[in-house]
Amino acid sequence: MKNAPKVLVLGVGNVVMGDDGVGIRVVQQLQREYTFPKGVEIVDGGTLGLDLLPVLEGRSHLIMVDAVETGKEPGTCVRLSGEELPIALETKVSPHQMGLKDLLSVARLMGQAPGKMVLIGVQPGSIEMGTELTHEVSLQVETMKGAVLKELSAFGVQCRPVTRTVNVCRD
Repeated sequence: MKNAPKVLVLGVGNVVMGDDGVGIRVVQQLQREYTFPKGVEIVDGGTLGLDLLPVLEGRSHLIMVDAVETGKEPGTCVRLSGEELPIALETKVSPHQMGLKDLLSVARLMGQAPGKMVLIGVQPGSIEMGTELTHEVSLQVETMKGAVLKELSAFGVQCRPVTRTVNVCRD
């Protein structure tokens, strides 16, 4: 598979700021529940910003998962790509998004920006200190996970659910 895409699924956010941590939760679930082929990396980017630049290097596709300010009702999911991305990152949900905007800008300047970039996002309800997601956002975690898997499939990536063995006690 010489032309297989080199995909990065990047969850960003701060898990101690309520709904801002939704991107991290989504990628952590993907890491636990699926296996991915060579060339696909699922990364918990936290709030690292420009420190993630080396992780972007050599990627053909980038799927970012994050809370995003859309002005819509909390829990509203969005898919943004192309020219929609810089506009979406202009309105910050939290300080880490300035780092994400800077990361993409520097990657473009250095010629390291992936050719295909997509943001799977959700409108947060609360970004106050706390580790719990609001009810509206927690209801969208599965939807966001499904959206990431759909993007991967569109890129030609086959993901497999992790099979778990169950030990059954017998008398």
